[in-house]
Amino acid sequence: MRHVRLYLCWSTFLPLLLATACVDPENLVLHGTVDLLVVDGTITNLVEPQLIRLNRSQADRLTGRFGTLPITKAAVEVVVDSVEVVVAHETEVGSYQLPSDFRGQVGHSYQLRFTLSDGSRYVSDQQIMPAVAEISSTESAFNPACLTANQLGGYTAGHDVFVTSQDPADRHDYYRWDWTLYERQYWCRTCKQGVYAVNAIVPHTYLYSYYFVSGNDLYEDCFTPPPGKADYDAPEVPAGDWFYDYPCRTDCWEILHNYSLNVFDDMYSNGGLIAKRKVAQIPFYQRAPCLVDIRQGSLTKDAYQYFKRFQDQSQNTGGLADTPPTILAGNVYNASNRQQVVAGYFTASAVSLYHHWLDRKDTEGIPFGATDPTGPHENAGDDLFYALNIRRPFPEPSPPYVGERNEPKVRIWPIASRPPTAVCAPSDSKTPYKPNGWRD
Repeated sequence: MRHVRLYLCWSTFLPLLLATACVDPENLVLHGTVDLLVVDGTITNLVEPQLIRLNRSQADRLTGRFGTLPITKAAVEVVVDSVEVVVAHETEVGSYQLPSDFRGQVGHSYQLRFTLSDGSRYVSDQQIMPAVAEISSTESAFNPACLTANQLGGYTAGHDVFVTSQDPADRHDYYRWDWTLYERQYWCRTCKQGVYAVNAIVPHTYLYSYYFVSGNDLYEDCFTPPPGKADYDAPEVPAGDWFYDYPCRTDCWEILHNYSLNVFDDMYSNGGLIAKRKVAQIPFYQRAPCLVDIRQGSLTKDAYQYFKRFQDQSQNTGGLADTPPTILAGNVYNASNRQQVVAGYFTASAVSLYHHWLDRKDTEGIPFGATDPTGPHENAGDDLFYALNIRRPFPEPSPPYVGERNEPKVRIWPIASRPPTAVCAPSDSKTPYKPNGWRD
């Protein structure tokens, strides 16, 4: 349950888009052999990373199941007001970031341009960033039926979060709401078929044919030697599906994002009060309090229509009367072939950000993380770990490795610091930096 967000969590947006959306004016039925370029990017006016993500979605010819492949080595740029060209650099595979001091401004126009490694060029329609009303207040309420039954295997308890905002009367506004959830995290790394190593392992160096030996160079990663014996005097590494979990060395927060679209047109309420609009459903993962960042964003008319079609179809699919799965073409196109369907949307949005502290004091029943059928958890953070992984943590056995004590499947010398803690590496799913609005 790790989610990556630009402005909408793309790991969940893409499968829904491919399965439920439409193309205007031409509906293209989705076949199992589709090979689709997917663009995800929103310029905001916040001081935050401005990212463009490029992926290719491909379906297996036999099973029809979709997989995504990040597109690397593309030349990506954003044109501001048809004059200034701002170059983005690939910071992670398929993820292109504009300079750290760049942010959008209301009333200015933005256009995405990129060239793939095969020389094909793509451009977006020009997007003018509209203003957005400020969130004036938020509130939350525990709801035993907050979630849909298929989200957490039938568990439905959580908190509904509502916003109140004064809609301006002097313009036609289109809104979009998203949320980001921060939960205190105590487990930072899982090593599959390996163990966590603070220092790099010295190649071809062993002790008693029983231990791998660590050196002085920092490594801070999982050490996963291949099964068997790498050398004649190397320790035997077992095959199979095994893993160990490692606690965080420092404070750490899990970052979780929303699944669904929530857009609104003020056509019939222009200038009125947007009162108690439900914008988030936060699962009751654990009893500890958490922080919910609510984002109220502005949309252009075209962007609203795109996401509204997507929202409507994603909520009304699966029946016999529903339209067949189709592709939702966005506003990015191949400069040499306008007939090529490119999924996703590039837009510019002003954002009002509100930090909502959820103390969970009004909850009833048990949290999802405490539904572990093997019994209650004893350590702080184990409920959240179970909620995210549907299993309890399995730490590396500690020394001494004698008698009936369990020993790890891979042993590293020296053993005085085993098992180690793991760093909370900044990523889309974790941060070691205390979020703004967090209350200790």
